[in-house]
Amino acid sequence: MQRLQKEAQVFYFVFRHPRTRWYAKLVAACAAGYVFSPIQLIPNFIPVIGTLDDFLVLLVGVKLLQKLTPADVLTECRERADAAETRRKEEMTWASAVAIPVAIVTVWFLAAIVASGLMAAYVYR
Repeated sequence: MQRLQKEAQVFYFVFRHPRTRWYAKLVAACAAGYVFSPIQLIPNFIPVIGTLDDFLVLLVGVKLLQKLTPADVLTECRERADAAETRRKEEMTWASAVAIPVAIVTVWFLAAIVASGLMAAYVYR
């Protein structure tokens, strides 16, 4: 799944690159558009075949892009996709480093309030 996400990001960067030829942009847009389109030849709710056609379209799209896109542009787009993935992982790590301690302190604080209320109810009984 990570590789599929990375290839989709490479498609995006190839599509946005100024030195990419128009027909390579058309291949990238059509492959990505088919995968995200709600109208497909084989619907995705069919268990195996529905997903298999998406992979087939992406595989053909990747092979065509490799042939149509200049090697240096494709290398640059792959490097940009790697950098974007690294940034995303760092942001997720930072967010979890902040969110987890806040969640722990919140749960501890709520537990302390509930315990105090239970003890007060027990004492005043």
